[in-house]
Amino acid sequence: QVQLVESGGGSVQPGGSLRLSCAASGFSLDYHATAWFRQAPDKEREAILCINGRDEVSYYADSVKGRFTISRENAKNTVYLQMNSLKPEDTAVYYCAADYHCSSYGAYMDYWGKGTLVTVSS
Repeated sequence: QVQLVESGGGSVQPGGSLRLSCAASGFSLDYHATAWFRQAPDKEREAILCINGRDEVSYYADSVKGRFTISRENAKNTVYLQMNSLKPEDTAVYYCAADYHCSSYGAYMDYWGKGTLVTVSS
């Protein structure tokens, strides 16, 4: 059974950091691209960044450049999203998605997790 499970969300103060995990089962992330999306309350889903099978990273949201990074740990079949210098506007449900190629269009990503909530507030 193909499954993606996000974890690591929670509440953090502005300026803080969180690391989200996206663990896959039923298929190998080594050969897939994994993207992170987020959806804030009353806003459309937004693509953030993606890492492909060659570890090439594509940033889709200018607002996270210099603050968010993506990495993978093949032995754990997991992709991480490291989020630093968090801002209240980063508050959202964060989703990971996987497919053969990176895309900022969610409709092109075949596999999705259920999301993890990140709240940035003082």
